Amino acid sequence: MATKFTRFLLSSLMLATLLSSCIKDQEEITTRFYDPADYAVLERVLNIPNDQIDYQATLAPHMKFTGMQAPELSDTKALLGRVLFYDTKLSANNSVSCASCHQQSLAFSDDVAKSEGFNGELTKRNSQALAATANFQSSYGTADVNGNTLVNVASNDVDFKASTSAGFFWDDRALTIAEQSRQTIQDKVEMGMDLGELAAKLQKEDYYQVLFRKAFGVPVVTEDRILESLQEFVNSFVSTKTKFDEGMNQHNTPFSEFLNYTQQENLGKQLFNNNCSSCHGADMSNQAERVAHNGLEIRDNDLGVGGITNVASDEGKFKVPFLRNVAITGPYMHDGRFATLEEVIDHYSEGVNMHPNLDFRLRDPMQTDQPVRFNFSQEEKSALLAFLRTLTDQELIYDERFSDPFWK
Repeated sequence: MATKFTRFLLSSLMLATLLSSCIKDQEEITTRFYDPADYAVLERVLNIPNDQIDYQATLAPHMKFTGMQAPELSDTKALLGRVLFYDTKLSANNSVSCASCHQQSLAFSDDVAKSEGFNGELTKRNSQALAATANFQSSYGTADVNGNTLVNVASNDVDFKASTSAGFFWDDRALTIAEQSRQTIQDKVEMGMDLGELAAKLQKEDYYQVLFRKAFGVPVVTEDRILESLQEFVNSFVSTKTKFDEGMNQHNTPFSEFLNYTQQENLGKQLFNNNCSSCHGADMSNQAERVAHNGLEIRDNDLGVGGITNVASDEGKFKVPFLRNVAITGPYMHDGRFATLEEVIDHYSEGVNMHPNLDFRLRDPMQTDQPVRFNFSQEEKSALLAFLRTLTDQELIYDERFSDPFWK
């Protein structure tokens, strides 16, 4: 009897040891994304875990209900894009990065009217919020209604008249994130870096050799791979964890009274839908208008789209932005002239200026040569402000996947 018990005990111990070994091996397989030599190179510079970080974009149920599709992303390219996004080596004198003007805590915007470039000069316009939309690729697209490509990553040419897709920059001149990144990196005020020289510069860094090999199969840094990786990272931004999205998921329409809203927030939503959504979009996911003249007087001879097309009827037209996270992305307008949302609401309430190119939705329907005067009451202004605050995604601004990966 003792012998049988001893054999049973020994067998149990051997089985437990075997299972423990298997579990340990499995843990090593699942957690060791980089081999030890590569990870040793990365961890000298980067504060990232040795496992695969999930950058797949998941859209809100109400967005899927309307047929929107999340982009298919590469986790390794998105991580590489994240490192590039925060690396000051992308500027000519190693002083600024993409994140210098697009801060995560501000929904990837800046908190000044005009940002400071690599040599101390101020940018021409206000830095746009990269998390102003639910997701760039699902909301914007890069092809026309017939599926024809509208812009090539390597092209600077944009046909404003032929394009139906929304673009980037305040004058809408770039139709892809990659092209936006190209122009920003090479801009003589913003980053001042030639892309060819940048590729050679990054090639010398051992951590980029590891990251490019993991993302592209070879450790070769090229211009197109830099731009593609930045695009993957920005396309992984999904901003749908808001009170507004919670209401949309319950109703699948922005025109219902949201049960999760206060009476004031519902009033603000109604006012927005009646007066603002024809340009900005009611569902905060699909753009209603690409560009428009919104009654701002022209300053510093900035003609907006007209400065690109050289067409008089385009002068003073600027991009109509999505408004997600708008409560934390001030100052506002293309030149940051309004410090607060209250000032923005006041502008549309009683401050719209007349201009030959003023959008028809901002013209008095009874007097075509006069701007509209919404004349919101103080109660209505407060309600609009309350509604706009429901568009803030508190999770995105703290999400570690989008944070600075360099050691502080």
